[in-house]
Amino acid sequence: MNQRAPIYRRVLALFQQEGRIHPGTGMITGVIALFLAILSVLGVLAFHFPAYLTTPELRTFYTVDAMRTLLFAALLASGTIALTNIVFGRQRWLNIAAFVLVCGAVAAGGSQVVVTTSNTGHHPYLGLDWFILDLLASSTVFIIFEKLFPLYPGQPVFRGEWQVDMKHFLFNHLSVGAVLLCINFFVHRLFSWAAYEPLQQAIQSLPYLVELFVAVLVADLVQYAAHRAYHEVPFLWRIHAVHHSTRTLDWLAGSRLHIVELLITRVAVLGVLFALGFSKPVLDAYIIIVGFQAVLIHSNVKLPWGWLRYIIVTPDFHHWHHSSDTEAIDKNYAAHLSFIDYLFGTAVRGTGKRLPENYGILDNDMPGTFLAQQAYPFRKK
Repeated sequence: MNQRAPIYRRVLALFQQEGRIHPGTGMITGVIALFLAILSVLGVLAFHFPAYLTTPELRTFYTVDAMRTLLFAALLASGTIALTNIVFGRQRWLNIAAFVLVCGAVAAGGSQVVVTTSNTGHHPYLGLDWFILDLLASSTVFIIFEKLFPLYPGQPVFRGEWQVDMKHFLFNHLSVGAVLLCINFFVHRLFSWAAYEPLQQAIQSLPYLVELFVAVLVADLVQYAAHRAYHEVPFLWRIHAVHHSTRTLDWLAGSRLHIVELLITRVAVLGVLFALGFSKPVLDAYIIIVGFQAVLIHSNVKLPWGWLRYIIVTPDFHHWHHSSDTEAIDKNYAAHLSFIDYLFGTAVRGTGKRLPENYGILDNDMPGTFLAQQAYPFRKK
């Protein structure tokens, strides 16, 4: 990019770049400052319009004061980093952009912004708070782990195709309102007939940890069946191929998911759990588990799992599922409990290779943009 180009063009160009960011140039801290500044601006917007930009189900898990503290910390960190880099002449264009955004967020109310609560009726909403909190938590935790304990050392944070996966991440989080509405509608329409009260009471009478394990096991058996169908039914495979088309796995890669697959899988899993009558605390815990593990198993993280690798799905186990190596095709379907694949004979065994050599889909005909990937299953070959 031309060094004399306007700052906004250089910032936009940053989001089109790939590859390693070298330390010592001020670029890493500048990116952190810009990242926190953007989230701060979005956070202020969420405070101004909570009824339309935040998730009702998520609001019960945090307080306004806690979010104010988080927003203040982000503004302080971003502003301090940006101002320091500007003073010392390190990537001034990038840090000026971050500082301008911080100033804009503060001018709009900052962490003391007045919360608008007048419009709280039933209406469509965007999950902006879900996007901010999940992006902040996932990127902070998993980028650190990927750098400290990498499965593939040297893999850059801004690896190839990260931009399209970020668009999937953004869409999946902002559309949470419509997705939850669809899921609730179909779950109650399709699975209410299967509810059997004596069985539901028996399940809810189990000790909490036992009930939680049964819920995870049942959910993974349903997901195993659905996942296997995605691979063996040609049309379903075209939907699932969007998820498999990423050629580099990290914490963000699991977000590449077709909206139809998201709906089908969630309706099937949550429908069965609903029909069996698992208690709300257990369902809440399961949702947290599935959210965390979905990011973990796609991440570029290597830990000493030991014998646990034969019980739970680990990143290296799931990496083999995404491999296009011959021995890995249609293997390792489980999402939570790896022993399910061992029981059904679909686990990758005795490859002689520590890690896969190839990733992605064999046809390699997946378009490179978010909208084109959503249209991919329905286009003619």
